[in-house]
Amino acid sequence: MVERIAVRRGLLAAALVLSASLALLAQGKDAGPGGHVAVAPALVPPHSALVSVPNSVVNWREAANYRRLWGIDDIHVRSTASGSLIRFSYRVVDSDKANLLMDKKSSPLLIDESTHLALQVPVMEKIGQLRQVSKLQNGKEYWMAFSNKGHYVKPGNRVDLAIGKMRLEGLMIEGSVSTSH
Repeated sequence: MVERIAVRRGLLAAALVLSASLALLAQGKDAGPGGHVAVAPALVPPHSALVSVPNSVVNWREAANYRRLWGIDDIHVRSTASGSLIRFSYRVVDSDKANLLMDKKSSPLLIDESTHLALQVPVMEKIGQLRQVSKLQNGKEYWMAFSNKGHYVKPGNRVDLAIGKMRLEGLMIEGSVSTSH
């Protein structure tokens, strides 16, 4: 009796491995030794993407792309100051790649995808540009604000950020930031 149970368990285990292998082969994947499957890295989001993808970024692939190409992550585009400003904030992970964001010669534009309206960083008389232009440090967060006087760009709208050759596309405007604690 004990031998029959052991044989049945062995057959069941073999059947499970065989059916999993056949399913993988049907999908075009090869099962390795012990039935283990190597998954292509492009199909699985990086661990950091599993933790959080900012609401402003379309998906983890775009977030990883911005990190790789431009050296920034934790990207947020938020309506603030009762909708009169749109704040773009980000964290620097590679200051050499992100230096384009601090180029004083390049004028940043936030372009609404549906209306093609381009918002600019305002220049305040006593303050200057509503934009940080300091030496970048890895791990620090930076921001810039865009004027939205007519409240034409609203939370939920998709926008592109253009600075020189840098272009971040399809960012979504998040709702207002609450300042109450």
